Amino acid sequence: MTGLDKDRIVLRELAQKVAEIASLPVQEEKKKLWRKLNGLKPERPMVTIDQLCWNELNIDDKLTLVCEDPECRIYEDRLRKILFQWEYFPVDMVVEGYIQVSKAINGAPTTVNNLPGALFGMNIQEQTLATDLKNDIVSHHYENQFKTMDDVMQKIQMPIVSHDEDETKRRMEKAQWLFDGTMPLREEGWGYDPYLSCWDPISMWMGIEAIFYSLIDEPEMMHALIKRVVDAYMVMLDQLETQKLLYNYPQALVHTTGAWTDDLPSGSLNEGQRTQDMWMYSMAQAFISVSPAMFEEYEINYCMPLYKRFGLVYYGCCEPMESKLNIVKRIPHVRKISVSPWANRESCAEQIGTGYVFSNKPSPVFFASDSFDDESVKKDLEKTRAVCKQYGCPLEFIFKDVSTVRNDPKRLMEAAKIAMRIAMS
Repeated sequence: MTGLDKDRIVLRELAQKVAEIASLPVQEEKKKLWRKLNGLKPERPMVTIDQLCWNELNIDDKLTLVCEDPECRIYEDRLRKILFQWEYFPVDMVVEGYIQVSKAINGAPTTVNNLPGALFGMNIQEQTLATDLKNDIVSHHYENQFKTMDDVMQKIQMPIVSHDEDETKRRMEKAQWLFDGTMPLREEGWGYDPYLSCWDPISMWMGIEAIFYSLIDEPEMMHALIKRVVDAYMVMLDQLETQKLLYNYPQALVHTTGAWTDDLPSGSLNEGQRTQDMWMYSMAQAFISVSPAMFEEYEINYCMPLYKRFGLVYYGCCEPMESKLNIVKRIPHVRKISVSPWANRESCAEQIGTGYVFSNKPSPVFFASDSFDDESVKKDLEKTRAVCKQYGCPLEFIFKDVSTVRNDPKRLMEAAKIAMRIAMS
């Protein structure tokens, strides 16, 4: 028996377990709850857990990869994490009954298989520091690659999107051999979780400090920079639509939250989806320290063409936005608004009201302390729940950016139980 034959046995066993979970009635029940929330008529708050320090969670070697083939290891990693999360902290996750196989698309990188800064001819120039070499969450120092207007115009290139059909066929044939009889396959085009931030990649090309100085000292260059990045995204999306390379199934995910909705087409579109039939998400985390006027000038006004072409928008991440929400609400089709751990929750709730999903991010600091204080987690979530009830906000709790649990996975399990009790109360 070859190594690949052994890998196949491993993957089929894992896929069969996932398929059994995916067939449970609770999966459709959870989708229904997500549709209600995303339709702004929630039955209750929803809860998800994502972006974790998986290197600290390997209970009984359940996350240890045993496949040898690199492609098989990608599938194995995905399946093991699904099974692990379902066993220990499922909250409101939905387990889908199919295997995703990525189309071989060139010129349209995503956060799934490329660094978000490695696009439009640019690459990241950086130095990193790590406290734990097994953790992919590290500290970064980015080099400024834009000193002049010529740098902007020459270095940022308009993308050329293409589909390597032979490679996609090879991937599908291999996946068919690996998984036939266990789970159906889906070709995954671009946009399963469409990330379209402009200032996040710029932050990796320049560094935050250089951005702030350049906004003051080189406004003409910075106007040209953001315009060129938006233009590049628009060119990329035009080509993806024309070549029918967009994700053509209902989205399950948008920025770590459930994307199921009745406000977008619900069936598979054989001709390939249009961007207007999809969610997108964006943010300007680098602009945490700029004025609302500068945020509007350099972010919202320039990125408006991107927002307009999508059917629904999730906006924000870790940046507190209470002073900018009146501007964020100008975004067409914005449905979910992030409320970070550093935001004023009451101010955000008052402004969000019933018109948007209050996408709350509890602080990951709860998991990083010397000891886990479950009472503090409970009080924090109850405070958020209360303020959202006061102003009628549809609410979701999103535990994310968990860089450490101090090697104590039980912290996540306990937080999950607390969150679900509060959500169900």
